Amino acid sequence: MKKKLASALVLFTSVLAFSTVDAQARGRHHGIHAARHGAHKHHARAFAHRRFGRHEGRSGRPSAWCGWWLGQHLGMSDRSLWLARNWRSAGSNAGGPEVGVVVVWPHHVGIITGREGSGWIVKSGNDGHTVRERVRSIAGAIAFRRIG
Repeated sequence: MKKKLASALVLFTSVLAFSTVDAQARGRHHGIHAARHGAHKHHARAFAHRRFGRHEGRSGRPSAWCGWWLGQHLGMSDRSLWLARNWRSAGSNAGGPEVGVVVVWPHHVGIITGREGSGWIVKSGNDGHTVRERVRSIAGAIAFRRIG
């Protein structure tokens, strides 16, 4: 009887804990509240993880996976690079676009592989839910980084 009661208590506690996390993850209010009131680093980090999809799926990659893919492509295992904008501090400043340079946007990252007319050919993961190489505008880019 004690084992059944202990098992039921563990199950109830687990369900309660996951319900609270799921409710916070779904709610937008938490992120707004944290932004308005200068949330502690751990709250801001937890919000960023939910917002930018850093939780791993069944494939082992995060749901927003352009940064993850580029890290795999370049042989870099730093998990902080799974968040696209974190690439703005990787490597060294390239000073502008050129072939072989990583281009960073606020919510996307890729590597420049060529030039076509006035556009740049960029290869990136999670571009239309696949790895794609296509001409892209570099408008809105926040960094150009030389890696290695």
